[in-house]
This record gives sequence, C-alpha cells and structure tokens, in this order.
Amino acid sequence: MVERWYQSGLKFKCTECGKCCTGGPGYVWIDVSEAANIASFLKISTEQFMARYTRLTFGRIALLEKQPTFDCIFLKDKKCQIYAARPHQCRRFPWWKENLQSPESWSQAAQHCEGINHPEAPLINLETIENQVC
Repeated sequence: MVERWYQSGLKFKCTECGKCCTGGPGYVWIDVSEAANIASFLKISTEQFMARYTRLTFGRIALLEKQPTFDCIFLKDKKCQIYAARPHQCRRFPWWKENLQSPESWSQAAQHCEGINHPEAPLINLETIENQVC
C-alpha cells in the first residue's frame, strides 16, 4: 500500500452547516441511476427530474445551481432537501482527491468546511478514508 500523508487518519465531523453546498461555481455530477433515485425520492418521473434539475455539461449530467450564488438547487435554509437520496459525490465529501492531495489542500478545504479538523471530530482512519475517496 502506498503511504499517504494522512496515514494516521484525519479529523472530520459533519456539522450540517451546508457550506459544502454553497458558493461554487462547481459541478455536482450524477449518473442515470442517481437521477432515478433522486426522482423517486421527489416522487416525480426521471424525465421530469432531468428536465427540471439538471443540465448536460461536458457530456455529463450535472445538478443545476441557484443563480447568482451557485448554491446547490436542493439547498434550502442550509439543509439538503434530498439528503436521503443525495448524490454519490455529496456523500463522499470531504474525501475528494483534490482535498487529500496534501496537508495544504486539506487545510484549504477546512477554510470552507467547519467539520474538517473540528475540535469534536473523531479521527477517521486511513481505511475508511480510502474507501470513500472520489
């Protein structure tokens, strides 16, 4: 196994602040199965979901953002309205490759996410992190 700079683990605890869903621009990528899952959660057809909440970007499906803030279309009062059906990409935050490149990138991510290195956060072990990386 390759040794990682975070070999001893990293501290993280989601505080449900909603900041990870705000202030893009950026993309929340979804696939067809995620679209169907979210549509089912919203009790609408997949076609309705796709037309109302997504766009095709670089040949991939992305969720829309609110303009001009670039907040996620499903963020309301700092809460995810589709939390139980949220996309894979959202479920895996903050374990994104770009956040784990270096201690500096992790610290930079912590500037936008109060749960990273939170004083009450548990230490997440390497195996758990590696299983979540996207």
